Amino acid sequence: MFRKISSLLIVSFLVVITVATSSSALGNSSDAVRVREPLNIAILIQDDLTSRVGNELGVTRQFIRALPAGSRVMIGYITAGSLQVRQPFTTDLNRAANSLRIPIASTSASAYNPYVEVIEALKKFDSSWNGHNAVLFISDGLDTSQGFDATAAGLTLDIDRTIKEANRRSVAIYSFYAPSVGLTSHSYLAASFGQSSLNRVSHDTGGKAFFQGTTGFVTFDSYFSRLTQELNRAYATAS
Repeated sequence: MFRKISSLLIVSFLVVITVATSSSALGNSSDAVRVREPLNIAILIQDDLTSRVGNELGVTRQFIRALPAGSRVMIGYITAGSLQVRQPFTTDLNRAANSLRIPIASTSASAYNPYVEVIEALKKFDSSWNGHNAVLFISDGLDTSQGFDATAAGLTLDIDRTIKEANRRSVAIYSFYAPSVGLTSHSYLAASFGQSSLNRVSHDTGGKAFFQGTTGFVTFDSYFSRLTQELNRAYATAS
């Protein structure tokens, strides 16, 4: 009988230890998926992206609302050759999250050259602010303002200007690739062109581009998880 009781006590003790360890791991995991330092971030969405991007508004709002207190957020849409600011920079994270809307998902909203509007958004960062600066650029990355030349992917004049302006203002550009209702939704070459452009802009400004394949559509859940990890890594390196 004594042996049975001892065995039961040992098993119970191990179960308690296992549960405690698991709870601790979950807690650490929860901390790991949150941005740890306040930041100034402009979220720019290309308005002619496919309608499925509208399904990602929920996870985008969650990301905004989970930012640490003191963060500033701007919401802008790149539409028909202009930057539509839905929400200027604000520390009211809930207000910023609620300003998101479903993209128009029509060629009538095509940007032709989204990088010109990214430059306009960069000019709205205030040099007197404290904290890290970032842009989240949700786009197909395609610049067709000078025609479609796949040999110039990532090497256009306005991409160079975007990189120069971002670096001058110490703003890292992170990008999520999503296809538009135009060329990138049905052309492998156009999608590759756009992704190459996003990759260069992000890489050369200290950010990172997120995409998976050149066809179909991937949800933003994993993108936001990886973005958070990249932001925390960048902050740790800078501090």
